[in-house]
Amino acid sequence: MTEKTQSSQAQAPRMATGDRTILPEGAKTIPVYIMGKRYDVPETLTIMKAMEYAGFRFIRGAGCRGGICGACATVYRKAGDYKLYFGLACQTVVEPNMYLTQIPFYPANRAAYNIEELEPTADSIYSLYPELFRCVACNACTKACPMDIQVMDYIAALKQGDIEKAARLSFDCIQCGLCASRCMGELPQYHIAQLARRLYGKYLQPRAEHLKKRVEEIQAGKYDKMLEELTQMSKEELQKLYDEREREPDLASPGTWMPKDTRYL
Repeated sequence: MTEKTQSSQAQAPRMATGDRTILPEGAKTIPVYIMGKRYDVPETLTIMKAMEYAGFRFIRGAGCRGGICGACATVYRKAGDYKLYFGLACQTVVEPNMYLTQIPFYPANRAAYNIEELEPTADSIYSLYPELFRCVACNACTKACPMDIQVMDYIAALKQGDIEKAARLSFDCIQCGLCASRCMGELPQYHIAQLARRLYGKYLQPRAEHLKKRVEEIQAGKYDKMLEELTQMSKEELQKLYDEREREPDLASPGTWMPKDTRYL
């Protein structure tokens, strides 16, 4: 959701706000349509920065500004193109004659449950989201996903009872809701996938033995003395310790490097 600044009409074009867009020398302006109105913006900007350049101020729907929070879901068309396109405003670069609209929130049913009371089975998901079986495999959800997740495939995996596969396929989901906005079966895919990941992470994923060992060491007080020493250091001492730390080589193969000082391993 955005709010148009009252004085923007009288102002000359200015730099986008936020993380201070620096325009390349010679950047051209192109026409885009925001909420149906034409604005001329630099061709190098993302949709989010272009909207700010045009005088809009983001008051919601602009969380991380880096493609992680999913709050700036955007739907757009291109002049003369019948297709509907989807993306995140913080990542998608403007193109000439884009017709833009944003969906910072899409209403979709989210079941209420206590994860502690659920069995790690597909039946738990079916009972909370029976609409799962309304999927007609049209794949519109996958086409709408700005993260290129195979949404239809993880829904198919859940219909087959494979929670692990669904959890892995949906791992990069940012909960933007664009999949649900295009669903013919009216599924809240992203909420269903979130439940699958929660069940897999809590009950089904194998536990890491090295992590269990480290937790036991922390609880036994192995690192208490080291932490106490660190808290008593000055900022300069901490900076020196950090600068002189032993670093893992950038090209070291996983699991092959060990520091010389292993007291805290």
